[in-house]
Order: sequence, then structure tokens, then C-alpha cells
Amino acid sequence: MFKLFESFTQAFPKNEPQRPPDTLWAFCRHYTSGYEKPLLVMALMSTTIAIIEVSLFGFMGQLVDWLSSSNPETFFQDNRNTLIGLSLLLLIGMPILVSVYSMLIHQTMLGNYPMSIRWLAHRYLLKQSLSFYQDEFAGRIATKVMQTALAVRETVMKTLDVFVYVAVYFTAMLVMLAQADWRLMMPMLLWLVAYIAIQVRFVPKLKKISAEQADARSTMTGRIVDSYTNIATVKLFSHSRRETQYAEEGMEGFLDTVYRQMRLVTGFNIWVEIANYLLVFSIAAISIYLWMHSAISVGAIAIAISLALRINGMSKWIMWEVGGLFENMGTVVDGMKTLSQPISIEDKPGARELNVPKGGIEFNDVSFHYGENKGVINHLNLHIKPGEKVGLVGRSGAGKSTLVNLLLRFHDVESGEIRIDGQNIKGVTQDSLRRQIGMVTQDTSLLHRSIRDNILYSHPDASEADLLRATRQAHAHEFIETLTDPYGNVGYDAQVGERGVKLSGGQRQRIAISRVLLKDAPLLVMDEATSALDSEVEAAIQESLNQLMKSKTVIAIAHRLSTIAAMDRLIVLDQGRIVEQGSHQQLIEQNGIYAQLWAHQTGGFIGCDETEGEVA
Repeated sequence: MFKLFESFTQAFPKNEPQRPPDTLWAFCRHYTSGYEKPLLVMALMSTTIAIIEVSLFGFMGQLVDWLSSSNPETFFQDNRNTLIGLSLLLLIGMPILVSVYSMLIHQTMLGNYPMSIRWLAHRYLLKQSLSFYQDEFAGRIATKVMQTALAVRETVMKTLDVFVYVAVYFTAMLVMLAQADWRLMMPMLLWLVAYIAIQVRFVPKLKKISAEQADARSTMTGRIVDSYTNIATVKLFSHSRRETQYAEEGMEGFLDTVYRQMRLVTGFNIWVEIANYLLVFSIAAISIYLWMHSAISVGAIAIAISLALRINGMSKWIMWEVGGLFENMGTVVDGMKTLSQPISIEDKPGARELNVPKGGIEFNDVSFHYGENKGVINHLNLHIKPGEKVGLVGRSGAGKSTLVNLLLRFHDVESGEIRIDGQNIKGVTQDSLRRQIGMVTQDTSLLHRSIRDNILYSHPDASEADLLRATRQAHAHEFIETLTDPYGNVGYDAQVGERGVKLSGGQRQRIAISRVLLKDAPLLVMDEATSALDSEVEAAIQESLNQLMKSKTVIAIAHRLSTIAAMDRLIVLDQGRIVEQGSHQQLIEQNGIYAQLWAHQTGGFIGCDETEGEVA
């Protein structure tokens, strides 16, 4: 039965995620697609339960009148059918109704609904450009995905379930009291007006503070995750105390919103309690007055006072539900700012798959900059022939990594175009573009998974033989077999830790090279591919890299010029322009920038690449 109800909705919808709207109800409606029917059934069942519960109060009053005027010996015989019907309702009907209602909520909605939101939001965010993630804490984004999913669920379900139930319940109460005597209805109406006034005063303030609290919570989480992610840097500079202070500032910001929220909640609670006790007193006083004047029966008094006491308890529940609703609305509004951001780099409608039969690359009059005076590429023209090996050289900030990022379409050119075998990369899918490019970066980051998973990431369908061939070519097989982790995994099944922290820089680089060797893409980009290796291992791997480069078009960035001196052509960049190009010997003879850099080096490095705005 549980599995049946769990199958009514999809936790992982197959439809392609679209950008969600940036208004509250449209945002909630967007993520409610596929859940309309169970939500409607839930609201209808809520209505039915509310009507039955109020009717039971009415029957209780009727029962009091029967008992006060009936003969005990003939009571059951006189009211047999009514009593049997009520017994069947209480013992069979209501348990079945409540069971179905409970399974609809807990099995069909509470689990699958927020998971489908997380699933769609996560898939949408994976399409975001690199700049989106460079502007945010990873932990902050993850927190917003998690808490926004729950907040959307609570917002929609409380609106359709709780408030339908409450509206029907109150309406039925007023009708029942009016049937006994219209004067019994007046205190309830006055209480309702006062209750709504209290809600109007406090709830918007709670909504506002809840939005601030959601943002403060994600900031606090982001700061903590940032410290954990960069724990090696924290310890290297002995900044545990500074990180503690950094986290404390985030926690204090969050706690400030909690204090302000709790002050509002306390005031809210006090005013509701005052209204509740005035209601109970008024109902009791009027009931006694009307009974003394023979206007109502004892049963009517029982109904009126029971409903007043019921309202006393319900009002606190409603208060928290309304407060919770607006808190969740605030959380949704906060999460919306992140989750509904447009994707800056998207495939064009009808984009084709990139086909690379040869491997020629053309940069035609390309211009791009990250911001004012940052990472500028100015009207650059560069044609790389199929199979040509090109080295990019230049001082820090010259535009080398920017050029590579534009080729990978991590950013779009502002003017000009980039073509691969005559195909404008803006007209092909990003996935097909990046499938055709293998890249080894200077700062190798591995996934917190096994060695095997990290290497197969470039070619998930590769055979075990292909995997071992790639690791042996990269001289990684030997050290991989010696690895272990705290979970008892060894060798290729050992976990590498977050960002590969359990491996040395040279080991991470060899894993990265193994990954690119296994991918075997026709275009190869190397950004200081051997920078983290010692001389002995570098010499051994260089042979494998030379073998890998034979049938590929290669762009290599190097600070250590000796590693690219043998390339077919060297391109010297300065302030986003090509200022020199030619072979190593030709550039030495020109006695320009390259010759100066070569003269300054004794096997060392030029310096860190690119400006602050660029991505290495």
C-alpha cells in the first residue's frame, strides 16, 4: 500500500528543467507541475474531514439533549439507527478516510515533492556558467537548493491543506452556532476579526525576517563549508582563530535574525492567548444567559463551549501554521534570487553536435573582457592548422587562459567568432564542444569519489583494459595500487577525498593526465600539464604526452618555457594581442618579449597566470 501511494508522483521527473519564474506564486506553481491532482485530492479530503469533525460536535450537543430527555430503558431502541451509523463512521469510515489522507500526505507528497524540486533545481544549476559559481559559495548554493525545496512544499501544502481545512472548519462552526442562536455566533465573529488583525500585524514582519534569516543561514553555512573546503590553506597559514572569527560573524548574523524572530513570535503568542480567553469567557457567559432565559438547550451550551475550547487549542496551531507559511514564503523568495537566475551561456535553439574530422581552430577578430581593465582580448586573430602544436606564452594577465576559456565556451566572445573545422562554436551544443576537447589544468581538482570513477569520468564506457593502459601511460598505475582509504577500499576503489586532498599534487596531476589519455579527444589543451611533477616523473610522462599529441591539435600554456620550446609554433600574447609568433629559434632571434622571458628563466616560472578575473 505504501509503495502504491509513493508511486503516484515522480521524485525524479524526466522533463528538461527550465528557468523558474522570479515571482513567488509563479515560482511555486512552476515546481508544482505534476503534483496538481494529489494536491487537489488532499484539499478535498481536508474539507471532508473538517466537515465531519464539526458535525461530531453538533451530534455531541444533540446527544446531551437526548440523554436529558430520554428514558434510559428505551434510549437505544429509539435512536438505534443513528447510533449504529455514528459508530460505523467512527470505527470504520473515519479510520479509512484518515489513513488514506495520511498516506497521501506522507507517502505521496512529503518525500517526492521536495525531491523533485531539488532534482529540477540541481539539473538547472548544472547548466549555469562558471561565472555563476565563481560569484557564490558552493555551500551557500547547496543550502538554498535544500531549504528552498522544503519551503516550496510547505508553502503550497499549507495553503491548500491547512487553510482549506481551517476555512471549512470555521464556516461550519459559525453555521452550527447560528442554528442554536445567532447571538452565540457573535463572539466567534468578533474573535475571528481580532485574530485576523493580529495575523495582519505580525505575519508580514515574520515573513520579512524569515527571508533575512534564510539568507543569513545560507551565508553561515557557506562560510563554514568554505573553511572546511580550504582546510589545508587554513592550517598552512595558522589561521584557525581567524576562521573561527569568520564563522562566528556568520553565526552572529544568523542568531540576530533568530532573536528578532522570537521577539515577534512571543508578542504574537501573547495577543492570541488574550483573544482566546476572551472568546471562551464570552461564549460561556452568553450561553448561560440564554439558557437562563430558556433560549437554548443544555445541548447547545455543550456545543458552544466545546467549540470555544476547540478554537482555543486550534488557534495556537493555526498561529504556528500561518507563521510557518510566511516563514517559508520568505525562504522561497530568498532562494528564488539564486535558483531563478538566467543561464548566461545557453545552446542556441537547434544547436548541432560538433563534428571534428580534422581539428583546425580559428579565432577570428575575437574580443572579450571580464570587466574594466581585466582579462582583455582585443581583436585577436589566430588560425591553428589541423594537427598543429601551438604554445601560448606571455606575462601574467596576457590573456592565455582567457583564450582557452573562450575556446571551451566557458565565456562567450563579445565580438568576432571562434570556429573549429569551420563550425562556429556558438552554433553547436556545449556538451559536444567539450567532448571534443581534452584538457589538463594546472590546478587539478578531483571529485570526492574513487580513483576509478575519477579516471572514467572522461569516458564512462571505457573497458578495464583501456583504463589500465591510460594509467600506465601516465605512470600512475604503480602508486594507485598502493592507495587505501579509511573505508577499507584499496587501489582503484580508494576514495581520493574532497578535491583530491588525499593525493599529492603530482599524483593528482597524473590522475588528470590518465583521464585525458582515456578521453582521447581530437583537440588537446594543456595548462601547465606537468607543473606539479618532479623532473624524473615529468621526463617519463613527457614521452606519453608526446605520443598523445601526435594525432591531435594542441594548445599548450606554460610558464616554464622549456616544456613548450619544441612546439610547432609559439604564440606570444601581451595585453590580449598577439605580439610575436614563430618557432623557438625564430623568436630567440627576434630578441623581443619571448627572448627576454627565455633569458630570465633558468628552468623556473614566469609567475602566476592571468588576472584575478580569469579562470585558470
